Amino acid sequence: MVEANEYCIDIMQQNSAVIGLLKSAHQMLMENHLNTCFKTAMGTKNEKRKQEMTQEILKVTKLFNK
Repeated sequence: MVEANEYCIDIMQQNSAVIGLLKSAHQMLMENHLNTCFKTAMGTKNEKRKQEMTQEILKVTKLFNK
């Protein structure tokens, strides 16, 4: 759009739409991960794995909220 000399506001609106879609995709992936991988890990007796999974969730959450 920039190369086609589109109006700046139109480009920003398109960017906002893409950001919204990516946030929705991120949310869906997080929900799926929590309901599958994370849930399975929390159901084990492996305390190291539980801690690793918890740290992964915290790391991804921090990155997403920047």
